[in-house]
Amino acid sequence: MNTLLTYGEIDKVQWKELIENSSTATWFQTEEAYRFYESLPELFQPFVVAVERVRGLEVRGLAGICVGYVTKEKSAVKQFFTRRAIIIGGPALADDASDEEVQLLMEAVRKQPILNPFLKERTSNRSSFQGRVGKRLLSPIYIETRNLNNYSRWKDAFAKAGFRYEPHLNFHVHTDQAWEAIEAAIGKHRQKYIRLSLRDGATIEENPTIEQVRAYYEILKELYKTKVKMPLQAWSFFEKLYHCEHCKYLLVTYNGQVVGGSICMVLPGRGVYEWYACGKDGEYKNIYPSTVAKYAGMQYACERGCAVFDMMGAGKPDEEYGVRDFKAEFGGEMVEHGRFLCVCKPMLYRFGKLGVKLLRKHRR
Repeated sequence: MNTLLTYGEIDKVQWKELIENSSTATWFQTEEAYRFYESLPELFQPFVVAVERVRGLEVRGLAGICVGYVTKEKSAVKQFFTRRAIIIGGPALADDASDEEVQLLMEAVRKQPILNPFLKERTSNRSSFQGRVGKRLLSPIYIETRNLNNYSRWKDAFAKAGFRYEPHLNFHVHTDQAWEAIEAAIGKHRQKYIRLSLRDGATIEENPTIEQVRAYYEILKELYKTKVKMPLQAWSFFEKLYHCEHCKYLLVTYNGQVVGGSICMVLPGRGVYEWYACGKDGEYKNIYPSTVAKYAGMQYACERGCAVFDMMGAGKPDEEYGVRDFKAEFGGEMVEHGRFLCVCKPMLYRFGKLGVKLLRKHRR
């Protein structure tokens, strides 16, 4: 017999034990991650669901847990057309989890009630769009797991729960070896850029001030505006991350100014996950901030006994992606752990994909 649990019902000791023992665990499935999302109600509606194993009267731990969030927008119209549920890393599953347990978990994710942030008392303005959508709960347009580990043994279970597999690439640098071997595997050009940068004055700041983090955020915001061409999380997101126990800002400075860096989430002894990275590349002679930032993350993972430095995404295999070419030069292993996608509102999903394409084209 298996029992479904939500946050208040989950035994937090069992949660911790699952994270410690699961080969599919990441920082993004920890209680700290859930509480981080919960601390930003203006941005996220977090959810967590777990499958508990019960045999007779005996509880035998958790078979799996899934932490994610539904995006929230200030505008009722934007919320209606963009709401989506994201599960970074994919669920944390017991290594012996059965297909039935995984299917039960993912079916529960699909059924999670999503509160409408615009739900309010009836007003006389019943004809307004906000008033109309406010009379009911809103389910997400789609649910997506962004896998950072191998779920191939459970593909059928995900499919039965309504999640289709989509190929997606990533790079893992195995940092559970001597640093000299990791460094030697970096491409010759990147080795040169790292050497020149550190020789000519670039430094790695492992304990930045909040003011330095704000300077880093401004660089990241400009990158998203001009190159990524997608919205970036608000400053409050990065400010709250700064105070997370297992978040590490690794900033690159030059002449006393922040010129780049990365944000790494740490699952102690297991993995370092590079969530965001950027740099003012090309602005200073012999200074390559983006390259130094990635180098710093790899070194940080190795020095702290983590098995992997995870670059968190390298695009779809059938599409050209410059970032993939950049990440490939750091000696990591290219893996395809893909994503699982459940489209809840097909028409709105197709409309949204078209809108993203038009938005990026307009910003060029």
